[in-house]
Amino acid sequence: MDQKNSIEIEAATFRRLLAHLDANKDVQNIDLMNLAGFCRNCLSKWYAAEAADRGIEVDYESARERVYGMPYGEWKAKYQQEASAEQMEQFNQGR
Repeated sequence: MDQKNSIEIEAATFRRLLAHLDANKDVQNIDLMNLAGFCRNCLSKWYAAEAADRGIEVDYESARERVYGMPYGEWKAKYQQEASAEQMEQFNQGR
């Protein structure tokens, strides 16, 4: 596979991942962190870092909006639930 096709497939896969996360807003970031070791915020940080590596300025909040599909504060108010004691305990044990 040539590099152009590889990049296009990787980009499409990333868009598909974001669409999947968007369609499953009930999956909380704490759940993702506990199960996979990354969450939507991690993706946002990675996005901003990759842009910076290429000399493109994308601030964290803009990256979050790209990942969440809306401003983070709006997403948080609509969809984020308080983490349970059990979720936090699992998170803290995994660190």
